[in-house]
Amino acid sequence: MQLEDYFDFQRPDDIRLKGTRVGIENILYEYIYRARTPEEIVTCFSSITLEQVYATILYYLHNKEAVSKYIADWIEWGEKQRKAQELNPSPAILRLRKLKAEREAMRKGNDAEISFG
Repeated sequence: MQLEDYFDFQRPDDIRLKGTRVGIENILYEYIYRARTPEEIVTCFSSITLEQVYATILYYLHNKEAVSKYIADWIEWGEKQRKAQELNPSPAILRLRKLKAEREAMRKGNDAEISFG
């Protein structure tokens, strides 16, 4: 079996573990940025095996420059998505923010009553 046989190369920016919906970026983020061991990583994802985690790490080590760029692009895309969500929150988020503000206002009102009571 070749190392590439472990992966489904759907697009240049979408490489997943074959037979799963897990992207290599998820595994490598845990490995590189959170310093998790392969044994710890496999417990984070119910659909992958320890062998697949090791294959992903080996693929990264064999293609470090390209995979590092792949991960950096993924992180940058995620940051852009978070900023876009902050600028254009969904109606559900707006409702939750309103409820939170109302609860905080009620709590402050109750605290004021207790201190003056």
